[in-house]
Amino acid sequence: MDDDFETNRRRLVARIARWTGDAEQYRPAIAGLTLHRHTHADSPFDCLMEPAIAVPVQGVKQTWLGPEVYAYDRHRFLLTSLDLPVAMQVAQASLDLPFLSVVLRLDSRAISNIVVETGLQHHRERAANGPGIVLGRTTAGLLSALDRLIGLLDEPELLPELAPLLQREILYRLLRSDVKNHVWQMASIADQNQSIARAIDWLKNHFREPLRIGELAARVGMSVSRFHHHFKRLTSMSPLQFQKWLRLTEARRLMLVKGLNASTVAYEVGYESPSQFNREYARQFGTPPRRDVTN
Repeated sequence: MDDDFETNRRRLVARIARWTGDAEQYRPAIAGLTLHRHTHADSPFDCLMEPAIAVPVQGVKQTWLGPEVYAYDRHRFLLTSLDLPVAMQVAQASLDLPFLSVVLRLDSRAISNIVVETGLQHHRERAANGPGIVLGRTTAGLLSALDRLIGLLDEPELLPELAPLLQREILYRLLRSDVKNHVWQMASIADQNQSIARAIDWLKNHFREPLRIGELAARVGMSVSRFHHHFKRLTSMSPLQFQKWLRLTEARRLMLVKGLNASTVAYEVGYESPSQFNREYARQFGTPPRRDVTN
């Protein structure tokens, strides 16, 4: 088994290195799949990580959700079951041994279909009761499925028919893995995690608007106290903190990418006061907006 794991890992290392070339990221013609390559460790950066599985095959990466840090490498993958506000950092990489990984977006509807069609719902165990992020054990079988999926890039005429089958295999393996309860929750329409996921979707699309917790809780069919409790359990933030995080990360993007000034950006992302924006920005990123953008 160890020989199979290492053989499959090395094969996947070669495929990722080939397709990324000198780039840090490659998005092939397979929906939801990205390949990553980094030649040096970097500083943590904030991002909203969508439901996905991130499988390193070389090097080490770290992801923070609130105060908790998740380190993953060739033996462990990271799975997120809903959109989460995280900080990420490549912790181990070099020119000779770059960090290489596969990231595959997870589709809750596809997972639900597999659960129903295979009868796995009859084997449901106790639901996971932690945050919407977890580390899982990378197996030789998972590496093989990912390798075969990426291998289809050499036969593009086969992609429309075979890529969905291999993605289904990967999801099925996750449903039978040591993180199956987290994957199950993505498929369970009645699950409270799905209600929080709907709330997050609403916040992503309306973060500029004033937030009324009671209305949002009612929108997803939960009491205010229950909504608060499960939102913080899954995201490590309150709904208001999450909205603030969305506003500030979007503001930072607008300043860095579009060159907008802090006052303009403050109103653009929903703040009524530039001074409040400056205070909260400095608290979030450790430096005032103007200094942060010019560094």
